Amino acid sequence: MTSREIVRKALTFGGPERIPMSLPAPYPNDFCFAAPGDDPRHPETGWEEVAPGRWERADEWGNTWARVEGFSKGEVARGALEDWDQLDQIEPPDYDLPERYERVRGGFAAEPEKFKVGAIPGFPFNIARKMRRLDNFLMDVLVEPEKAERLLALVEAQMHHGIRRLAEAGADGIMFLEDWGTQDRLLVSPEVWHRIFKPGFERLCHTAHERSVFVLMHSCGYIYEAMEGMIEAGIDAFQFDQPELYGVDRLADEFGGRTTFWCPVDIQKTLQTRDGAKIEAGARLMIEDLGGRGGGFIAGYYGSNEAIGLDPKWQDIACRAFVKHGAPDLWAHMKNDY
Repeated sequence: MTSREIVRKALTFGGPERIPMSLPAPYPNDFCFAAPGDDPRHPETGWEEVAPGRWERADEWGNTWARVEGFSKGEVARGALEDWDQLDQIEPPDYDLPERYERVRGGFAAEPEKFKVGAIPGFPFNIARKMRRLDNFLMDVLVEPEKAERLLALVEAQMHHGIRRLAEAGADGIMFLEDWGTQDRLLVSPEVWHRIFKPGFERLCHTAHERSVFVLMHSCGYIYEAMEGMIEAGIDAFQFDQPELYGVDRLADEFGGRTTFWCPVDIQKTLQTRDGAKIEAGARLMIEDLGGRGGGFIAGYYGSNEAIGLDPKWQDIACRAFVKHGAPDLWAHMKNDY
């Protein structure tokens, strides 16, 4: 069974021969990722030190990012749409340009046996909130919803182009990053999410599904109140770095068999214990509870140990546990070496 087949069977609850994984070498990675290239009319700029101790850059949507040290990803300091009067003058980057997908096609062609994931920069909220800045946009959806929805529609049109082009390039799935929660609630009320944002989720998921492309979503924070609506809209997998924020048993009981969870061992609770037995138990629990319905679980890895203040050895314990309990035949060949 190829990596592509393993992931597809996990997403469709078709009984893969082992759990799929997105782990660093020497552990398995069943995925190939690629993202569109730049729109030549909207080139992103690199970081430039504009004042002592302050760096800025511009993204393709016209937002200015800033940081006060030389290594973080920074934050949006000035959105592209500071005044609603500018809305009709916004010229978005063009996600329909075929040349933007040349490297996607090349990357996918180089790894035909892997599950190919094409990246888009978000569903409309993730982009609109940067263009207006988050604090403003959360007010916009309440006090000027018609303008907010016009901006969301402008962004959505480009994301439909992106999904279609990625499907043409050979994507098995599309993935987007859209943080919707704080540590204990949605950023907006459930009613607002369902009224203003769910229709866009439905339309974009439909564009993907009618091309047999899965929809994979990363979100930080606690988004429980929107998850049912997201599943109804068509989200095939949630990439969560903090599954214990909900409780693995709760995710399994309420959503198991209907969507897939793609997770590392919880980065804030379990990994932070620095207890090998608890880390292994956390990995095994997700395999058995989330992946115990003929699919439904993908083993993940948090990309920056430095960002969560951990020695890499703790995630290495998690990786070994994922292979040991989720791919026992593979573990039989690896265990003496690792």
